[in-house]
Amino acid sequence: MKTVRAGVVGVGKMGQYHVGILSEIPNVELIGIVDVSEERASFISDQYNIPNYYTRHEDLVGKVDVAVVSVPTSYHYPIAKDLLKSGINVLLEKPCANNLDHARDLFDTAAKNNVTLHIGHVERFNGAVQEINKIVSDPIFVECRRMGPFSNRIKDDGVVLDIMIHDIDIVLNLIKSKVAHINVTGSSVFSKKDDIVSAQLKFENNCIANIVASRASQNKVRTLEITLEDSYVLLDYTDQEIYVHRKSSSEHVITKDALRYKQESHVERIFVHKDNPLKLEIKHFLDCVANGSPRNVAVDNELYSLEIALKILNQFNLQNKN
Repeated sequence: MKTVRAGVVGVGKMGQYHVGILSEIPNVELIGIVDVSEERASFISDQYNIPNYYTRHEDLVGKVDVAVVSVPTSYHYPIAKDLLKSGINVLLEKPCANNLDHARDLFDTAAKNNVTLHIGHVERFNGAVQEINKIVSDPIFVECRRMGPFSNRIKDDGVVLDIMIHDIDIVLNLIKSKVAHINVTGSSVFSKKDDIVSAQLKFENNCIANIVASRASQNKVRTLEITLEDSYVLLDYTDQEIYVHRKSSSEHVITKDALRYKQESHVERIFVHKDNPLKLEIKHFLDCVANGSPRNVAVDNELYSLEIALKILNQFNLQNKN
């Protein structure tokens, strides 16, 4: 494999993770990094021994083959489009854009310039998510919870485009049906944006999904629960663990003192190969660039995930505009 010249635009918390992984991958030469803060760019450059740092993304043109873009969402479209038009392959952190037409234009621009555009849905590369796609078919009911404490680090987005979009993407891939109806409730707690959102999705195949995202919780929770006709599956994203409950039965006994419930089931723990999902994502992107390997998600599916996320966000905004 020939050496790939790489750059990173935006070296905040997430961008620094990308820098750390790219600097360790064989046959990748990290040419330079970009950040609007020259002080931050200089610091990261020194920390990872990167030869060049810039404050303008245009300075990477002609110097790199690939670029990771990890900047606030409102800058995704103009920066990614500039890089794609310049013949640079782009790994763009999610969400692709905060406008569906902009997202479509980015993929069109990539196609016209014969370069690769990947969207950074890192949970797709979580070992547990990859396993769940092998063992789940025709779910009846899906429930996702993604909660944690508030952070000032995310300034552009509320929970829908910041974290719920992960679960929307995974649920759509699991259910494999179009969304027929969306119902949304939520509130703003620590900001003027969507801090807590609960979205109920009903699909054309009658499956129902409840997706809850919150940045108002002191406890970090990342779970996916799936009800199938003959089993119940629990996935913990943080621990990359999967448990399958089979032959569940429940009964109740009434005595003069109390009503008691009893439930029994056989529980299987599914083996999950655990690796760094971000590292797997970057390697997949580089493989597509260097070897022409097929992307793991079709462009239409990328756009549909964003479309549903924006519909949920629009419902929230309409309900909370006052």
